[in-house]
Amino acid sequence: MILTRYPIPAETLRCETEVKHSRFIATIEPTSTPEAALSFISKIKQEFPDATHNCWAYLIGPPGSTDRIGLSDDGEPHGVAGKPMLTTIQHSGIGDITVVVTRYFGGTKLGMGGMVKAYTHAVNTALEQLNIAEKINWTELSFKINYSLLDHIERMLPEFEVRLIDKQFAEQICLTLKLPEENLAPLRTRLTDMSSGQIEFFKEEKS
Repeated sequence: MILTRYPIPAETLRCETEVKHSRFIATIEPTSTPEAALSFISKIKQEFPDATHNCWAYLIGPPGSTDRIGLSDDGEPHGVAGKPMLTTIQHSGIGDITVVVTRYFGGTKLGMGGMVKAYTHAVNTALEQLNIAEKINWTELSFKINYSLLDHIERMLPEFEVRLIDKQFAEQICLTLKLPEENLAPLRTRLTDMSSGQIEFFKEEKS
């Protein structure tokens, strides 16, 4: 089953940790496409051009996704930065997320295991401070109803998390609604039953 709503970062967040005088600056960004992720990564690299490394990982889609992911060690030894960063966000319960960890070398080598721990810690520290929003795939639905049904329909709309976009009065009332995608089929069924199949649906599209 494809998730149509899930937790995502509510904002850009940045925090800094230090390990043996090396600075690790983690920046998290909500990103809904690989293109947006790569654009954000490029922006961070431009912001910190003098950094020793700008390592990154992204996950597009629901939490734990594996089909639209990316990572880079950006010059660190293979597997010590990008992979643990990606693993951390895959287990975070958050989707549509990109993280860049900018490192300024402090003069003391950390070793392979030490670097894995440092990059993992940097991401986890940022995740602990991150405010969460909810990603919802919205859809719009328009239909015509008889006047006698209006009050009853409007009373039940909150049950389906509906937002009323437009209401036009003519021989019949035309309503345009916005609602979460997973509530569309149940709402259509309820409306059809309520009107004994007399409701005329004429628009349905993702927003």
